[in-house]
Amino acid sequence: MIEIILSDSIFDNDIYPLVKAFYPSEEIKTEHRTVTDSAIPCADGEPGEPGEPREPGEPEVYKEDISYTAGNSMISEIPVISRIIIDMLIDRIKITIVLQTGEYVKDSTKTLPVTEDKSAYKNALKRLLYRMLSCISGRKLPWGTLTGIRPTKLAYDMLDRGITCEEILNHYREEYLCSDEKALMCIQIAQRERQLLSDIDYKNGYSLYIGIPFCPSTCLYCSFPSYNAKGREGLVNDYLNALEREIIAMAGCFRDKKLNAVYFGGGTPTTLTAKQLDKLLGTVKSCFDFSSVREFCVEAGRPDSITQDKLAALKIHGVNRIAINPQSMQPGTLQLIGRNHTVSQVREAFGLAREAGFDNINMDIIIGLPGETPEDVADTLSQIKELEPEGLTVHTLALKRAARLNTQGLPADARQAEGVSEMLDITIKFAKENGYLPYYLYRQKNMADNLENIGYAKKGREGLYNILIMEEKQTILALGAAAITKYVFPDNNRIERIDNVKSITDYTGRIEEMISRKQLFLAKCITGGKQ
Repeated sequence: MIEIILSDSIFDNDIYPLVKAFYPSEEIKTEHRTVTDSAIPCADGEPGEPGEPREPGEPEVYKEDISYTAGNSMISEIPVISRIIIDMLIDRIKITIVLQTGEYVKDSTKTLPVTEDKSAYKNALKRLLYRMLSCISGRKLPWGTLTGIRPTKLAYDMLDRGITCEEILNHYREEYLCSDEKALMCIQIAQRERQLLSDIDYKNGYSLYIGIPFCPSTCLYCSFPSYNAKGREGLVNDYLNALEREIIAMAGCFRDKKLNAVYFGGGTPTTLTAKQLDKLLGTVKSCFDFSSVREFCVEAGRPDSITQDKLAALKIHGVNRIAINPQSMQPGTLQLIGRNHTVSQVREAFGLAREAGFDNINMDIIIGLPGETPEDVADTLSQIKELEPEGLTVHTLALKRAARLNTQGLPADARQAEGVSEMLDITIKFAKENGYLPYYLYRQKNMADNLENIGYAKKGREGLYNILIMEEKQTILALGAAAITKYVFPDNNRIERIDNVKSITDYTGRIEEMISRKQLFLAKCITGGKQ
């Protein structure tokens, strides 16, 4: 276990994931207390000082071969860390890293006062911690100190301000210690996103999200608040009745905004029966003005939930983009992770969708699944190539705290995936060779090898909603259990949020409360007030 002792809790959400990225298998405990000399255990000799504290704005120059010292001896082997002590002074940061041997290393840097520039202070802290952890562990992270969900948002915003690509690249390098490969990917995707949004008045529009928190089964890696629908017909009906009530109540909330994109997610919306889908889609179409809708997407998701009559219901109501997600085309993997479908069912569902007239189909895969190898990923991609979907989303496995894979561990006959970075390289090469262009990117906590999720699509088949939600460029009205509504104030770069309860029974029992809260929230946002 690694214990992190902080003199202030202000940057907890930045420090924890950075340490976790270097030591993903370690349990990490964070506590806050005044840092004093007594918090640092005694060691023989004086701790090494790699350099004097740097002045604000002074370049932080680290040589590639720098070695920290522990006491009077050099660290020659990769040590095990037991404690990280971070003292955040007004304009100076001091970090001491204690090893299990009892030895310790320390370094410090000066920075702009946190009260003067909170962002600069935070980034200086993360750079210092990163460099120390990198030197001690011998590892470099491809994303450097970037731990947020939306690394492309930085590039997008800088391009909007007229900053050149070279300046943006240098910013990623120097401010976040990000690799050129990842920085250039961010710039490329941000450029594409801006191009795709150029003919949409997204500032004066909004998107609609409808959440269906039911699935045919629960996958080993999943942490979404979804329920197995089998044998719960009463719960499903109660949920749909409450959701219909929310849809009707919220239909007129944006009279001065045009609806640009509609997305049914979950869960798996096609877990519903064809009759239920038809009624739900009909309710949405009757309540909202679809005259400006560019994209109407439904996550068909699980191949074992897709039938001809369900696809017909989607088509009749104008759905123009769907997702059929195998996650892997390896039979053993599908069984291991709890996907109750076969590879043959993936092919059959895809064929049914084509027969129904769908010409914009996305497929998701996950790299880093238990037991898989780079060769398995290459085989999955070769099988997907035969189907020729318009979109391909490559997810890197993220070990979420609530997922069965994290709470129960790997099954006895499974092993941790190896070569995840190689897997990602294989997907990048596949996309380039087969005409798929990257158009959005996001990251999650605890991702294998500290990597990312990338959405690819054939030209003209990109998912509009994916861009809008990832770059937070547009207000999103989200309905259903666990749905989070975001109101974007584009002129002052502000976002206000309100969420519905996660529990389905709480949602159905408190639906009037959810509606009332949201109506009040949106009324304040529309008039420019804060929640």
